[in-house]
Formats: sequence, C-alpha cells, structure tokens
Amino acid sequence: MRDPYEILGLSRTAAEADVKKAFRKLAKQYHPDRNASDPKAKDKFAEINTAYEILGDATKRAQFDRGEIDGDGKPRFQGFEGFGQGGGAGRESGFEGFSFGFGGGNPFSARGGRASGGGEDIFSQLFGETLRGARSRPARGEDVAASLSVTIDDIAGDAKKRVVLPGGREVEVTIPPGVADGQTIRLRGLGQPGSGGAEPGDALLTIRIVPNDRYTVEGSDLRMRLPVDLEDAILGGKIRIPTPTGTVEMAIPAMTSSGRTFRLRGKGLPKRGGRGDLLVTTEVALPEKADEQLTEYATKRRAARTV
Repeated sequence: MRDPYEILGLSRTAAEADVKKAFRKLAKQYHPDRNASDPKAKDKFAEINTAYEILGDATKRAQFDRGEIDGDGKPRFQGFEGFGQGGGAGRESGFEGFSFGFGGGNPFSARGGRASGGGEDIFSQLFGETLRGARSRPARGEDVAASLSVTIDDIAGDAKKRVVLPGGREVEVTIPPGVADGQTIRLRGLGQPGSGGAEPGDALLTIRIVPNDRYTVEGSDLRMRLPVDLEDAILGGKIRIPTPTGTVEMAIPAMTSSGRTFRLRGKGLPKRGGRGDLLVTTEVALPEKADEQLTEYATKRRAARTV
C-alpha cells in the first residue's frame, strides 16, 4: 500500500480541512460511476478511500505518523524490548543476573540443569505446559477492515452494494437506515476463519458518503439551496424541487426573500422509523439582462427612502 499522504497529494503537515478537500476532489474524479469505461478507476477509488480512512481519522493518522500502523491501517510489528531494536552486542538481553533457582550457574549452559541439546530445555520446563495449552485452545478468526463508498441516491433508495473484502471475497451489503459518513458496520462472520473449529472473525466496513453537489447531509436531513426567479419570489407560486426520490412541487408565498428556508417533511434520508426532511433555502435570482421597468421601479424605491 502506498503512503496515504502521497495518494491524496498532501504533505504530512496538511490541515484536517485540506485532507477532506483533497479527498472530495479525488473521489469525484475517480468515482466508478463517472469512469465506467476505465477499469482502473475502481481500484484507484478504493485506494483513495483507504487513504482517507487513515488521514481523515485523527487517531489513525497519529498512529500512522508514529509508524504504529501501515498504509492499510494494519499494525506494524514493533519488536520486543531488548530484542530486534538495534541488536548491538552492548544491549542487555534482560536475563543477565537473573537466577532461576536451579542450583547456581548458567541455566542455559551444559552445567546448569540439564545438558544443552539433550532432553527438555529450560524453556520447556518453565513454559511448556502453558504453551501447549495455548496451542490446543481454538482461536477466533481475526477481523478484517474495508471501506464502502455510497452516494446519497444509494442511501435514499435503500440500495444494495457489492464490496470486495480483504482476501478477494465479494459480498452484497444492504445500506442500513440512518447510516452516517465514517460509521463502521460490523458484518458478522465475514472475517478470517478461526482455528480448530472456532468462529470466524468479522468484517468491519467503514462507510464513506461521496460528496454531492446539490445536497448537504445533516444526519438524516438534507439541505439544499434553490434559485428562485424574481417574479416567483414577488408574486409567489409553485416551484419544482428535485429530491433524492423524485421531483415534487413546493408552494412559496408572495414576497419570499433570499435565505428563507422551507421544510419538506419525509423527503430526506431513511432513518429508523421513517425518513428525514429536506430543508430548502431560497436564493432569489435577478434577471441576467437589464430590465427597464425593474430598473425604473428600483430607482423610485431608492428615491423614496431618501425623502
């Protein structure tokens, strides 16, 4: 796995906002829906998601910077105290001066206890039964981690998505109601197999919501800004509103100003027991070309304020 900083095109001192901005830009660029003819886009998109899974999480980013985890988020082997860290002859092994109570002498030599190379060695005497017992107990399989990118349309439509887990296993996932960006879903029994008949581990699936140009996600609610023609804002009328589940009509009253927010109930994202709402904020749009009557009216209004 490449360095996540390199994948997102960032320096190690990049701010949290820069990390999110870089992810959004690359996620839009390499999303498989936009690159249906490019077979490499899917792998690139997955690589971007994995990088953001680390750098977008303050705890994981700190662990990566300290060298505790690798670019896949897996723990790195740190070695044991006194072993494998410099390995120089001057390092103490941790056993010097320690007496095991076997009548003196070096217990690891031919004079200490049983002869080296003959019979059971000192470690077998001390730890043999414990180690044999540990080996005989079945061990639960390890958990595996993966990420799944979904769109607002996927969430709104209760879509089923296919995801490839570590090891190449492909499964179909139903997106649960109320899912949030960064949330981890546990898929029971889809991790590594256990030993000796023990139960398998789980798959931990992190959800990433692909940024949307139209909507902003606020829990199960969605928020959007809607341009409104000047005449509709002044006179009122019915405006067609795009929602994740289809277009609806919304009535706005006369003399509606920019910044006014209307709530369309049940037009947001699924949640337990129902759906969230769609919050529509109006933006009054002026005509693109000059309008003599409008200019004359505005001039009179300005003059009336100065009287």
